[in-house]
Amino acid sequence: MTIDPEIARWCSRPIDTGHPGWILTPLVLGPEGVPVVTDAGQATAAPEVVVLSAMAHGQGDAAEAIGVAFLAAAAGLDQERRAMYGDLVLSSLNAAARRTLEAMMKAGYEFQSEFARSYVAKGKIEAKAQAVLAVLEARAIEVPAEVRERVLASTDLAELDRWIRRAAVISDARELLATNGS
Repeated sequence: MTIDPEIARWCSRPIDTGHPGWILTPLVLGPEGVPVVTDAGQATAAPEVVVLSAMAHGQGDAAEAIGVAFLAAAAGLDQERRAMYGDLVLSSLNAAARRTLEAMMKAGYEFQSEFARSYVAKGKIEAKAQAVLAVLEARAIEVPAEVRERVLASTDLAELDRWIRRAAVISDARELLATNGS
């Protein structure tokens, strides 16, 4: 498999093995063998094909449409495949398509797929957890490993918001995890 048409042609040339009558013809998948998937329905029905489409055609004119189609398909994938496929798709798109998608996000675009929403939420959670630790460290409060691990493991935005406020007034990092007060 290759995204380069010339390499596909070169790799698909028959190979004479030297055995009479036995010539090996390699099976090669090049960009011309991969459909350009820009339809959300097609992408949802065959998410692996839209990933291949992004890899084969993500540098071309259809890159943005392929990326949007993938976001629709990602909603039906388990978290592990969503993450892996999403990374492959995003890394395969040209810079212009990525810029366009970023502009859509900045303009208040509401993500339609669970894939995109989950990554936005994950980013917010990670940022708030880092903010809790940054406040404690800025106040020169030692943060024990168990507190650091608990903060970084939290997935509750409301809890992290409480901890940010609490980090500004406590004198010992262990107080952060106390259940009384806010």
